[in-house]
Amino acid sequence: MPPSRPAGPSVVTGGAGAIGSTLVRALLERGATVRVIDNLSGGSRTHLPGQGTAPGLTLTEADLRSPDSYADDFRGASEVWHLGAIADVRLGTQDPRIDLENGTIATANVLEAARRHDVPRVLYTSSSTVYGRPTVFPTPEEYGPLLPESLYGGHKLAAEGLVSAYAHSYGISAHIFRFANIIGPGMTHGVLVDFFEKLRRDPARLEVLGDGKQAKSYLRTEDCVAGMLLARERAIEPVNVFNLGTRDRTSVREIAEKVVRAHGGRARIEYTGGETGWTGDVPQQLLAIDRIVRLGWSPSGTSADAVDRTITEMVAARRAPP
Repeated sequence: MPPSRPAGPSVVTGGAGAIGSTLVRALLERGATVRVIDNLSGGSRTHLPGQGTAPGLTLTEADLRSPDSYADDFRGASEVWHLGAIADVRLGTQDPRIDLENGTIATANVLEAARRHDVPRVLYTSSSTVYGRPTVFPTPEEYGPLLPESLYGGHKLAAEGLVSAYAHSYGISAHIFRFANIIGPGMTHGVLVDFFEKLRRDPARLEVLGDGKQAKSYLRTEDCVAGMLLARERAIEPVNVFNLGTRDRTSVREIAEKVVRAHGGRARIEYTGGETGWTGDVPQQLLAIDRIVRLGWSPSGTSADAVDRTITEMVAARRAPP
């Protein structure tokens, strides 16, 4: 079993993204040396301290599909946090290979790099989409069978299988985190970004995909990162699987109404109808978080709190001078 506190550098794939950059800052604050690998397709250098040049931090701009371009980053590493992926669930329906190549194959490349360089620990960020449409709420980690409805969820589940197989085959310690909807600064996709962009284009009308009754759990980025770091310290099984979310959920209708109020309350909300917003959308999601809570973690607020805070931040960011 690897030590709870890494002795060598931490590799973070997707480290320039919204969640990844928050994790990078937290690792640096704990005294770690951090090597970020990111192709900057969804992330940005500006998310990182010193734009990737802060003390203890390096940034390799590379595509995870090309392992030779980042293999050296794994030398001497004590752990790899694998966050790199296509983050928008809807893109997979438009291009069926996008999640296969940037998710499953990229994960296989990362795991093989970890094996070849004797990296003792892999921490993988998965998704609640692996559960598909569960019949049990809140949904615990042991729920099954897992039947994803989106290609994104399918790739996450396939990658979980690879992580588990490498852990058992090569003695790598593995942590798998299944996220609810993670929101906060630096987001590039999701319902809040979508609503803000729609109102920017047309302040008088907000189109909502589906009937607005879709209800899911929303968790702040910093809470998510705190939960992952705690699990790394305290969970010691060969393969550790944790849900990360809140104990409640918020409907799309509620979010739409809050965003409209934040824009002055003048826009009319129009629903396209149907219980799902797009192909592969799971209308109801609520994760059981008892397993991670028993380790000592809890979210700092409710889903509504997370949404309210993020809307306030987004409004302030858009009012700030360029």
